[in-house]
Amino acid sequence: MAAVTAGLAAALLAAPGPAAAHPFGDPQTVAIAVDAARPEVVHVRWKVGGLDDLVLLGVSLGLLPRDRVMLDGAVFYRDSDAAAIGPSDRFAAYLLKQITVAGGGKACAGAVERPADLAKSGVSIDYTCAGPVGTATVAVRTLTDLNPAYQTLATGPQGERTVYRQGADSHDWPLGPGPAEPQHRGRSAALQIGLVAGVLLAAAVIAVFITRRTVFITRRTVFITRRIRKGAG
Repeated sequence: MAAVTAGLAAALLAAPGPAAAHPFGDPQTVAIAVDAARPEVVHVRWKVGGLDDLVLLGVSLGLLPRDRVMLDGAVFYRDSDAAAIGPSDRFAAYLLKQITVAGGGKACAGAVERPADLAKSGVSIDYTCAGPVGTATVAVRTLTDLNPAYQTLATGPQGERTVYRQGADSHDWPLGPGPAEPQHRGRSAALQIGLVAGVLLAAAVIAVFITRRTVFITRRTVFITRRIRKGAG
């Protein structure tokens, strides 16, 4: 009996906790876009890869009971799991901690929308920046706190893609024209280049004119000198 009790205790101690993640299934995804009507707002939609990962995340956040992870590490998703996780403030705080957006070197404030169907559609987060965002620096670290092997496939405007992973959890996304100042600088630089090119062209024309003028004067001087010598002879 004592041996049985000891074996059962050992099995319970060996039971996988929230960190017994499954990072080698379908990858999680994020889609990044800028709001056409509000260029200071960056949209990020996060969607879990495997539903077992959603269960493990719920367990790690204390939103699902630990016994949802079986002794052998198996996890079975229930429809009620998404309903328990989606509206939670803990889940929203987790997303805002693990997914960050910065525009112009300044952090943007995020707001998590309550998901209608977390398992199928994921969840949207709106990040409001200080001004129109030309390039957004987006960092994604979701689920890597459960297992560093998790990766995230990300898509952005014009089909740009990247893969987030531990050690490469930040990426710069060009979303559109930023503040007017960089554009003015670009036009100013173009005007300066055009002005320099014009000056060089004018200098080249003047140099050619002077060279031809010098050659003409030299030839004329030689001609006159020869005439004088011929007359004197």
